Amino acid sequence: MRRMKTTVFSALIVLLTLPLGGAAQQGSAAQPASTSAPRGATANDPRAELVKRLPGSKIEDFRPSPLPGVYEYARGADILYVSADGKFALAGDMYDIANETNLSEKRRREARLALIAKVPENQMVIFGPREAKHTVTVFTDVDCGYCRKLHSEIARYNQLGIRVRYLFYPREGPDSESWDKAIAVWCSANRNEAMTRAKKGEKIGNPKCASNPVAKDYELGQDVGLRGTPAIITASGELLPGYVSPDMLIKRLEEKS
Repeated sequence: MRRMKTTVFSALIVLLTLPLGGAAQQGSAAQPASTSAPRGATANDPRAELVKRLPGSKIEDFRPSPLPGVYEYARGADILYVSADGKFALAGDMYDIANETNLSEKRRREARLALIAKVPENQMVIFGPREAKHTVTVFTDVDCGYCRKLHSEIARYNQLGIRVRYLFYPREGPDSESWDKAIAVWCSANRNEAMTRAKKGEKIGNPKCASNPVAKDYELGQDVGLRGTPAIITASGELLPGYVSPDMLIKRLEEKS
């Protein structure tokens, strides 16, 4: 079974229905909410109330939305809108009608790029030259059928000027066969060759190494908002779920650039 974090939306809907300070345990008195301002907030900062109502949130997670009286709450690439008093939440996209712009998607793209920028390229498996015209980041599962199809055409992507940076996202989660294969690819002497062989279903042994990025990549994928693999993230932060052929991808990248 796929192991996913509870989405920020479902978790917040539960939290927002609780009395401030959380629900009291049965048979015990409710504890009064703290009246001190959260770290990073002044006493009269309206975000302080939101931080108190949403355990685990930080002051920097909130910023005013274009809609008066509503704050944007961002956790990774998940975006939620919360009333200033913390009593109401809206799950959905916000649009600037005059400019025909999806403001929520714009913020998601910014968040995705910020998250991926934290991963140095020496923690990726990269196919294609550094000076390629386009670079995409692909979350991949060694055993995923469409991930294998994408990789079978890696030479064509590179030929069209698309550099592919792989991050690992074994969909079945830790302790799965795909997870172990991802680690084996990373720990191989030649990661690119091992990736290609693993994608073909070949045995690559069980090499060991001191550390690997699989767990971090997996958590990053959940923060980015993945729902499956392959998942292609472009240089603009756009998330393309699923397989996209080389010719279709270059067309999309050229249109956007």
